[in-house]
Amino acid sequence: MTTLENNKDWREPESEVPRHVGIIMDGNGRWAAARGLKRYEGHRKGIESVRSAVQYACDTGIAYLTLFSFSSENWSRPPQEVSDLMQLLKIFIRRDLAKLHKEGVKIRVIGAREGVADDILKLLDDAQTLTEQNTRLVLTLAFNYGSRDEITRAAVRLARKVESGELQASDITSKLLEDHLDTAGIPNPDLLIRTSGELRLSNFLLWQCAYSELVFLDTYWPDFTSEIFDQALSEYQNRERRFGGLKARSTG
Repeated sequence: MTTLENNKDWREPESEVPRHVGIIMDGNGRWAAARGLKRYEGHRKGIESVRSAVQYACDTGIAYLTLFSFSSENWSRPPQEVSDLMQLLKIFIRRDLAKLHKEGVKIRVIGAREGVADDILKLLDDAQTLTEQNTRLVLTLAFNYGSRDEITRAAVRLARKVESGELQASDITSKLLEDHLDTAGIPNPDLLIRTSGELRLSNFLLWQCAYSELVFLDTYWPDFTSEIFDQALSEYQNRERRFGGLKARSTG
């Protein structure tokens, strides 16, 4: 595991800023438990880290930031916690949307729409519509998202096109399938960060992260700061990306 917050030999990002960073924001509940607080307080504090990460991405020149905000498996959590997470999403969008729009942030939402309350869907749709023309940063919220479900839905869409005669089965390529994923039009992540010390992808961007650099942090998400983001980028910059070959090549 990479424990960057304890690494003294790190440098400020100077070059090779990743074009796309994905983050699995994990550890809110454990952060709260360690302080004798309710889980809600951990999620609430985690919103501050979201704001910090978005601002950092804007300031650093990261073009795409994708945050795993609510997985399709999270519905199995206690009803009160799910309700709290929905309320916090509403608060974040309502309080931060104007500032995000002013900063040139384009909001994009990926994930299934089934099972999501109408008021949440409208809030997310309105945020995407308002910011559609912004170009400084594409902030993608993976909401009610699971990668296996995403790939399955893409496969079903292709199968229906074959059934209708619009496509032949032989027309289907990995590129065509990728174009039917929720992330169509977004470059694959150069760097994937996961907080909290867990060492797994948890059904997040499985297709897209085939050649992403992975950085796992012991830090709980509410403690994720711009300094720790700096260190994660430093770790990324010190790696040689090969994409299955023998020689590194540019990701630009």
